Amino acid sequence: MSDNIDLDNESQITLTRKIGANVSDVFSAWTDPALIEQWQVDEAEFDAVKGGEYRFVTYADEDDDADHEVTGEILEYVEDQKLVMSWIHRDEENDEELLFVLDISFRAIDDDNTEITLIERGLPHADPQTRIFSMEAWSSALEQLAEVMEEVLD
Repeated sequence: MSDNIDLDNESQITLTRKIGANVSDVFSAWTDPALIEQWQVDEAEFDAVKGGEYRFVTYADEDDDADHEVTGEILEYVEDQKLVMSWIHRDEENDEELLFVLDISFRAIDDDNTEITLIERGLPHADPQTRIFSMEAWSSALEQLAEVMEEVLD
């Protein structure tokens, strides 16, 4: 898979969030399927190595008629520091495949706090509605991650 994508500023979003947990714990929450299932998706498979593959499934709600599945490849894996993943969502309704790249950096602020910087880039962000949706979705996901990490540490 090629990660040489020509992007402009409209095709990228960046979110930074402080999480009240050790950097190793926060990194594990992104790479351990059992932990991923606590905050991000209903079912997770994750081969935590560069070149590994993953699959995330979120089951449909009563008002949604389809499950949401995302697959991809781990493009870069540096334990407790960086995770870069292709993010492929197949939109059956429009018969198209949406490709994003997630670049997540983890920085220990101190023993009990971590700063996450999440960059999502991909062509669909040229559309303002998908850009806003992605920003809101990732902001909500990072909030859920923070809540799970706080519960685990209590």
